[in-house]
Amino acid sequence: MTTSPNKGIAAFLSDCLRWSLTGGPAFRIYLVTLFVVMGVGGVAYFHQFREGLIVTGMSNIVSWGLYISNFTFFVGVAAAAVMLILPAYVYKDKDFHGIVIIGEGVAVGALVMCLMFITVDMGGPLKVWHLIPGIGLFNWPSSILAWDVLVLNGYLALNTLVPLYILWCNYHNREPVGWKYRPFIFLSIFWAVSIHMVTAFLYQGLPARPFWNNPLLGPRFLASAFAAGPAVIMMVLIAIKENTAYQVDGKIFLKLKRIIVVAAVINLIMLFSEVFKEFYTFTHHSLSAQYLFFGLEGHNSLVPWIWTAIFLNILGTLMFAFDPSKGKSSYLVVAATCLFSGIWIEKGFGLIIPGFVPSPMGEVVDYFPSLTEIFITLGILATGALVGTILIRPALQILLRYKDFMARDV
Repeated sequence: MTTSPNKGIAAFLSDCLRWSLTGGPAFRIYLVTLFVVMGVGGVAYFHQFREGLIVTGMSNIVSWGLYISNFTFFVGVAAAAVMLILPAYVYKDKDFHGIVIIGEGVAVGALVMCLMFITVDMGGPLKVWHLIPGIGLFNWPSSILAWDVLVLNGYLALNTLVPLYILWCNYHNREPVGWKYRPFIFLSIFWAVSIHMVTAFLYQGLPARPFWNNPLLGPRFLASAFAAGPAVIMMVLIAIKENTAYQVDGKIFLKLKRIIVVAAVINLIMLFSEVFKEFYTFTHHSLSAQYLFFGLEGHNSLVPWIWTAIFLNILGTLMFAFDPSKGKSSYLVVAATCLFSGIWIEKGFGLIIPGFVPSPMGEVVDYFPSLTEIFITLGILATGALVGTILIRPALQILLRYKDFMARDV
């Protein structure tokens, strides 16, 4: 097999940037929309940075809100890339090999959002110095938060550097050298599980929050992640299939549906197990669950949200399990949206806010995100979408060019 002349890093980055930002009118509108939303989020964050967290809806009672809710959810979306890596590299499934890079692009976008949500929740990036060893106090290995910093940044590095190496080789019409990247692929499988389990341990390790002191919390995190994450990846694959020249085999959607259904059913079983435990043997530790599902002392702001989430979870699971459309794209998008939205509500607001209500002193305080929080959150979501786009679009171009080169060479 012949290879093309070796191009430098500057040419590689230039081509990737060009492929990322060029497209038809619809794509340009999409990019402009992302930049506008990011700009609005940036203005809102400047306001929060100047005035402090007082401009948010959080308080001394409910000290985590929209930011940490989204952080918790998108950690799961990032971890879901392992559901493509496992069949592709462990079980040698050739159908998944072509889309692993796409899943890792989604994971990187989700991780960028996670780190940004943590940053804005701390009040500002200047406080990160507290975590730098030798300057601040990293508190590793005793602090679960220090472990979370390590696993998040480590997983981000793995999901960035490994695909970059593969794409760099394909860009130069070379086959990647297995021993140079496969060990890191298998390491990322362990790392994907660890980022979500460590996040669950952050909540489980707080003894004053009985709502989170549940041994099922970690497994439920994984089950919900392996349902919602592949649902997001499926929507991305459908967008690629409908709008690009990259071919996505229909068998991939069938296999993703099976993964989603199994994970979603396990998630629902564990959810109902938790509900049974909370209400069958009702104690004062069940007050947080009562606040979430039925309201407490006249405070019921989360009740419609959680029941909507349960309905969407069940509906999305049933739509994937019994698909009369036989894989029609529009049907799959609706099913994925239902499941994604349901888990986003349940794993976001439905998990974080009730952990603070009632407080250890018995206070019941409702939380409502302010417009500043909402705009910042939308800005971060737009940033994650842009990062994913910038990574996935050139990857598709490189993979297409490499396939064409291999076909001609054969």
